Amino acid sequence: MRNPADSKRAVNLLSALCVATATAAAGPAAAQEASPPAASAAEDSLLEEIIVTATKREQRLQDVPVSITAVSGEMIQERQISDLRSLQGYVPNMAILNSGVNPVVYIRGFGSGPNNVAFDQEVSVYLDGIYGGRGAQFTAPFFDLERMEVLRGPQGALFGRNTAAGAISLISAKPTRDFEGLASAAYNFEREGYEGTVVLSGPLSETLGARFAGKLVRQQGFLKNVATGEDDPELDEELARLTLRWQPTSGTDISLKGEYGRHLYTGGVTHSGSLTGPTNFTDEHFISDPYGALPGKEQSGIKSGNVVLTANFALGEHTLTSISGWSHFTTRRLTAYDEFSPDRTVPAGGANARFANGFPEDFDQYSQEIRLASPTGGTFEYVVGAYYDTSDYHLHQDSYYRDLLGGTVTGTQSTDFFQDSDSFSLFAQPTLRITDQLRAIAGLRYSHTKKSADFTSRTVSGVGLSPIGPAVSGKLSEDYVDPSATLQYDIAPDVMLYATYGRGSKSGGFVSNTYNVQPAGFQFKPERSTNYEAGIKSTIAGRATVNVSVFLTEFEDLQQSAYDPDRRTFFTRNAASASSRGVEAELQWALTRAFQLNASLAYLDAKFDDYPGAPCLAFETLAQCNSADPVSIAAHNIAGLPLQFAPKWSGNGGARFEEDVSDRLAFLASVNTLFRSKYFIADGYSPIWGVQRGWAKLDGRLQIGASDDRWNIALVGRNLTNKKTVGAAVRLSPVITGVTRSINWMDEYRSLAIEGTIRF
Repeated sequence: MRNPADSKRAVNLLSALCVATATAAAGPAAAQEASPPAASAAEDSLLEEIIVTATKREQRLQDVPVSITAVSGEMIQERQISDLRSLQGYVPNMAILNSGVNPVVYIRGFGSGPNNVAFDQEVSVYLDGIYGGRGAQFTAPFFDLERMEVLRGPQGALFGRNTAAGAISLISAKPTRDFEGLASAAYNFEREGYEGTVVLSGPLSETLGARFAGKLVRQQGFLKNVATGEDDPELDEELARLTLRWQPTSGTDISLKGEYGRHLYTGGVTHSGSLTGPTNFTDEHFISDPYGALPGKEQSGIKSGNVVLTANFALGEHTLTSISGWSHFTTRRLTAYDEFSPDRTVPAGGANARFANGFPEDFDQYSQEIRLASPTGGTFEYVVGAYYDTSDYHLHQDSYYRDLLGGTVTGTQSTDFFQDSDSFSLFAQPTLRITDQLRAIAGLRYSHTKKSADFTSRTVSGVGLSPIGPAVSGKLSEDYVDPSATLQYDIAPDVMLYATYGRGSKSGGFVSNTYNVQPAGFQFKPERSTNYEAGIKSTIAGRATVNVSVFLTEFEDLQQSAYDPDRRTFFTRNAASASSRGVEAELQWALTRAFQLNASLAYLDAKFDDYPGAPCLAFETLAQCNSADPVSIAAHNIAGLPLQFAPKWSGNGGARFEEDVSDRLAFLASVNTLFRSKYFIADGYSPIWGVQRGWAKLDGRLQIGASDDRWNIALVGRNLTNKKTVGAAVRLSPVITGVTRSINWMDEYRSLAIEGTIRF
């Protein structure tokens, strides 16, 4: 086991040095700023220019009339961002739900909950143009990236289906014209494990280039399982990507990318909590199997594969783009629960080792997009295209239980959900340059989606724990039209105003994992979103960028999934309406070439406007709401309640200092503070166990290396103050738990690693 004293000393050293370096750097920066300003931003820009493709064209980030956060590949590596969860603190109004099933992205308060495992997501992820509507689709992309773009608000016109709340675009690094390589290794003191990355890139001929990137991770967890003596969850991960790029002529650019990812967590991250008072979250949990109810170790594993063929052809001054994609994943998940009582004792005979759930999945998707882009710079320009995808999905659910209800109920129950889906769309986005400063941008997308699904449930062995419903089937055929309109005005060469209106859609679907689902409740309706937004993007003297946006987003028929602990079942319904409104601000300021500041701040007011048929709340009496009474539930409305995972305030602030300390050595120090105000994390909205109090977490990096960036050694910390926060929580039925309590899925605790990198 790790030595806590050593870890503490290293954390204190990193924290103190980061803060001291930032403070010391601020003094010289202020003195240097007293000198006369540069002649112009163009002549003396101290900021890195970020190019994005949010509009399906290459544009400067500051020229894009969208609320967007872009993170460069360098920053992703520097901050050790390995997945969406570790990214969320750097993006205003974005949250990632950690529930032990699929990671779910929330933007501006909206996201598809995890309880209906087959949900399409409201925030879609795109890998090099491939649509990914499921959290498990893209396991491998979070390394060797060129950049990451997070677009807030509906993106129906250009990004396609199921972007009702936003979109995340991941762009992997491309082969280089010259040979280059990278080898990086890190040892994590807190996780007692290592990771390594290798990148090789360069030409194979005058017209063909290749890039290979691979990553291996072996780490222990952050919760001590006192039943087994192991640290949960143990992480085993292998990622590999190969990219070929062929450029036979100046007008032809063809890339073929294939990647594989295996991601396995063994052990869980659950922690028992009190229902009546605050819980002291510790570094321990207790998961054993004294009754033999579990078919194996608790785990969450994903194997994924993705292939994308991208071809760009010059047709005169136009560009024709084709993106062909295949995406596949399988999962194996087994979830048990912390057996500790809220007082951190083990109940007599154990508890949750008597119950576990498994959710293995199998998914395949094929997609094709064709896009034609006109030349830019004229009075009228446009992007038009068509998109198609088809997918097959299978979810199998197993519930294992033993000696429940006084030892009278033991058995296994299972469900199977099969779904086929086809989607087709046509889209166009024309731009009219009214004057040199004023542009009008329109967008329109027509989409048609078909789905068919079958669901069965059964008692496999022993006595049934949950009621078994009939076999059900369903089909849907839906059409959507999503328009958008934007006005963009340059009030100065480096200051741009924009105002936009946009619609987004998310297709309807079917309940995937409710044992007693009935035909009338098997299908749920599509949802629609409408977004109104205005913003300003400005660059000041080449030394600072200030971007601010205000927005109002409204949802109709918002799809909601929840868990009913009293009936031990999941359900999915459409809330009539919900809305969010707020402000997002981002700042980057280069005080000198060596010292830079960054900050973001977001305010969010997200709530249900009308939600009849909502689940009962944790603090309501049986007279106020009875979950077993259809009449009571139908009359139950939680209008005015805030949406889950939607803090009023969120943001980050940080400093980065990089300077040569000699002819051969360079020093880098960075520190970032990430913060959230309180937010609800559980169905039922308990003010005791269903809310996460506000928090602030500190990340930092100290690095010494060669001035030419050939090598470096760094000490990297995340959540240095070891703030313990809850990703999601549920109240489990006493039938399952034996002791009344909440179950909490914990966010990662402190991480501290030493990292070395060589470039050649």
